[in-house]
Amino acid sequence: MQIAQLVLRDATNINDKLAPLTRLQPDLLLAFGASHLLSAVAAPLAATFPAARRIGCSTAGEISADGVSDESCVLTAIRFASTQLVQASTRLSGMNDSLAAGRRLATQLPPEGLRAVLVFAQGVCINGSALLLGIGEVLRSELPVAGGLAGDGDAFRETWVLDDSGISSDGVVALGFYGPALRFAHGSFGGWSPFGPARKVTRSAGNLLHELDGEPALDVYKRYLGEHASGLPASGLLFPFAMLGSDHRETGLIRTILGVDERDGSLTLAGEIDPHGYLKLMHASTDALVGGAEAAAEAVQASIPAHAQGLALLVSCVGRKLVMGGRVDEEVEAVGNVLGPQALLAGFYSYGEIGPLAPSGACRLHNQTMTVTWIGED
Repeated sequence: MQIAQLVLRDATNINDKLAPLTRLQPDLLLAFGASHLLSAVAAPLAATFPAARRIGCSTAGEISADGVSDESCVLTAIRFASTQLVQASTRLSGMNDSLAAGRRLATQLPPEGLRAVLVFAQGVCINGSALLLGIGEVLRSELPVAGGLAGDGDAFRETWVLDDSGISSDGVVALGFYGPALRFAHGSFGGWSPFGPARKVTRSAGNLLHELDGEPALDVYKRYLGEHASGLPASGLLFPFAMLGSDHRETGLIRTILGVDERDGSLTLAGEIDPHGYLKLMHASTDALVGGAEAAAEAVQASIPAHAQGLALLVSCVGRKLVMGGRVDEEVEAVGNVLGPQALLAGFYSYGEIGPLAPSGACRLHNQTMTVTWIGED
């Protein structure tokens, strides 16, 4: 397995800038970038690498071996020794189409020999939990699935997904990995701390939260946010929800606010809500989030051979980036320090992270985590 990486800072002379990657003759190109650069690079990638699978998405910040950047496009080329790739893609007609979209994707991936799946999806009008549920209904439950939801800075207006046909604002793409040599390992951790009382979910539908303790959810949420409420929905990234079961125990899942409806007082969350559960607000410090990223990397390290070389795909939440501000590079550095120089880092800041939920191993939509996926070959 061979890997090369390129960071584009502008859209000039893209064909010339791609030249260093052509020598690798890659099987896969991952592209994570600001919307305008992702759009600019789509056609040159198709022309220069017609035989390679091309996937990626727009972001709320890009991650490369050099650290965190904004308004750039990180291109990572991979040539596998024996692993085979199959791409699946579909369009999302709306949030209610998320479950069916997951099923459509999964049916395009032949099950025989399938070892793992990467998924990237538009990040605004989607129920990420339903998408993964649809994939799981078709594919076996223990199959590892990783990836994330596209970002749009902190604007939450329009996101983009890249596949072999180009870019789209309503796209979902999956990449199936086939072959016994593949090594695919995961780690996911947050670092957020809950505060305040647990609030009972008294009315919800899917990922729409209508009421907490019998009150409009938005009213309850605004009381806690105080002066931060004027900045919704973006300020909601700083105060996600911890999901608790009916027994008040934490489930290990965090939910970010994607949107608010002032008219009916509801909140749109990035994934499903337990209609019989409880929610608690969360907050975090930079040190706690960096510690969470380190824990995610340590989970990956425990699952791969010592000194193994490969790609470390990092998908972290835009909310973490907003909390850490100028110290955001520290969480990426923490992952790099754990995995060592044999790991090439690539990834993005997202509107939702896809990875396993310990201890069950089932793949779920996470929010506000650093999710690390190791891709390598024996």
